[in-house]
Amino acid sequence: MAKIIRHRVIFFYTILSISLLISCKPDVAKNHTIYLIYGENASELELNAINDLKVDLTKISDTDIHIISENKETPSQGIFFVLGTPTSSTLISKMATNDGLAISVIQPGPRGGIWAKKEIKNNIQAIVIAGSDVQGMQYAIYDYSKEILGVDALEYWTGTQPNKNKKINFFDFEERTISPPQIPILGYFENDVDELANYRGKLLEYDWESYTELINSLVRMRYNAIQLFDMLGRPEFFTRPEYKKLNPDYKLRVSYVDSLINYAHEKGMMVQIDISLGYKIKPLDQNKADCWTDYKQDWIDTWTYYFEETPFAKADIFSLRPRNQVWDWEYKSSCGEDKTEVFNEVYQVLGDLIDKHNPNAKKVLVCYADGMEMFNNNFSPPKDWLVAWSDDGFSGFKHLPESTKGYDFGTYMHAGFWLNHTVHDPYPNKIDTIMKSMVRKYKADKYCLVNGQTFRPFLLNMEAFSELSKNVEAFDGDTFYKEWTQRYFNNEAADFAIKSMKKLHEAQLNRGGYVEHLWEIRETVSYLSNSPIRRPGKTPVPFNYEAVAENYEHIDKRLTLAKESLDFATKGLQFVSEGDNFYNDYIVLPIHLYLDLIDFENCLHRMSKFKRAFEETNDNSELAKAIQLLDEAHKKLDIILKRSLEGDKNKKWKNWYNPEIRRPNNGFPSKEMLEAIHTNLMKIKSN
Repeated sequence: MAKIIRHRVIFFYTILSISLLISCKPDVAKNHTIYLIYGENASELELNAINDLKVDLTKISDTDIHIISENKETPSQGIFFVLGTPTSSTLISKMATNDGLAISVIQPGPRGGIWAKKEIKNNIQAIVIAGSDVQGMQYAIYDYSKEILGVDALEYWTGTQPNKNKKINFFDFEERTISPPQIPILGYFENDVDELANYRGKLLEYDWESYTELINSLVRMRYNAIQLFDMLGRPEFFTRPEYKKLNPDYKLRVSYVDSLINYAHEKGMMVQIDISLGYKIKPLDQNKADCWTDYKQDWIDTWTYYFEETPFAKADIFSLRPRNQVWDWEYKSSCGEDKTEVFNEVYQVLGDLIDKHNPNAKKVLVCYADGMEMFNNNFSPPKDWLVAWSDDGFSGFKHLPESTKGYDFGTYMHAGFWLNHTVHDPYPNKIDTIMKSMVRKYKADKYCLVNGQTFRPFLLNMEAFSELSKNVEAFDGDTFYKEWTQRYFNNEAADFAIKSMKKLHEAQLNRGGYVEHLWEIRETVSYLSNSPIRRPGKTPVPFNYEAVAENYEHIDKRLTLAKESLDFATKGLQFVSEGDNFYNDYIVLPIHLYLDLIDFENCLHRMSKFKRAFEETNDNSELAKAIQLLDEAHKKLDIILKRSLEGDKNKKWKNWYNPEIRRPNNGFPSKEMLEAIHTNLMKIKSN
């Protein structure tokens, strides 16, 4: 009996000890005041990141949160976070010197950081989130928000909110060292952003919320640079008829450009500007853009104006493509120059100007298209230009360097491309294999610029590049796919989402994106209506049956694969919670949009086959079959227009897919196209 009592007493005290231990671990339910302690030398960027942590904490806790200086008397009770760097925080510096805190300017190094638990005074335990530098502290904070608090870096775009009812033990983590990212400069290319700029703001200009939320998400994903382009007034915006129709009074607000640059800097991002010469801020005459020899001084004067009279001077990175300096096409000299000789001189002259006006700026040569062939021959700019080698738009490479020639090497990659502008081509596995190959063979890990188009449709690929940049060899495409989808969906829905997106990738074989199909539709309409394709400023393209017939086989394959993709996506819907719109908007809707378009194209192809049969046999019944299909084509077009206008279930994105404000590349199917076909076929019938 005594033995039983003794066991019960031991059991009681064991339970009591565990209870006391748990009660000493702060959690949200205890409603302790939270103190975020910053260093006496904290910079504005550090305070900005600390305020972000405060905002994140309010998403999961109703407790009071105070940001206080380390010089202020520390309260006797509460939950304490010590935040900063060894340079900015005396507390952190003393911990590193006297208490074994593994942080210094060189450990783990620039953009690296730590999580730790240390006593600050009187047995008060604190969470220490520190960086070797400010950016390292930023990343350590954002990682803590993501992993411990459940705050999604893409929350604004996905609608995913942390669970406020979940009890969180802030100390429930393993101490860790956060290594600096392997790729030191990871940039986002702000390019082809029409929908993001148009869907609810002033046409061809971001509304402030969209831009700032874009920057906020990029920083949390460790993108530490942004190349501004569209918002600098790209030449299409004020010269192309489609844009003049959309916004006849387009003007560039230079003060707004200044604000865009300032906000990126406030969040710790570098700003990159391509020093081409077509921007609205001071455009070079196109007639002067293809003869360096005669107009060299005009080029130099325009660059000088950029550096001395515009916000461009604030940029941290300057880049240039060895191409036409107004339009992004091959440099074809109008005065008999050798383009390689021209750009060997251009990069020397521009480099000297950059050194004069901003000696600390980085210089990047973006080897794009024919620029890669030039580099593989005699194009050799000064060695202080970093070389960014370009993919083919879909994270593959048509050209590879024969040698790096001793340059620092990086890459220019695409999470999205103008040919798949509307619907993403999900390819984390391709990013995995291709980037590893580039780094292994060419040590191309000094820089990576990622084209994200309108950003929102390309979140998966954008984050894949971000994860890979941390440690190229450690990145695994399948693991990333699983972790990304399970962050947003339960296991069953995530499994179907992965299967669906992989099929969607297969469906876009041979670079067959949404916008490429818009061109194929124009080719088909041209043939069916016996009218050339007219393009502003370019020679009309004659109607041609052979051009249409070339697309028959791949459309059949893509239809099959897209239908399989949609089948997987819809099966996953049964595992999605009611009111969870992200699965529909990111997994299901894009496939519908893609399938609607190629289904319409397939209908036009069937009409083309009947028209061709009539032309070859003069059999009126074949022409009648073509005409009869017009009703079906109208119905399929109605589906395209209806789904594009209805768009996402999340009404935040209302108007996003509206054809009226989409990027106008390759046009968009219209009732007028079908009327032109009808008119032509009836004319043929009457002859």
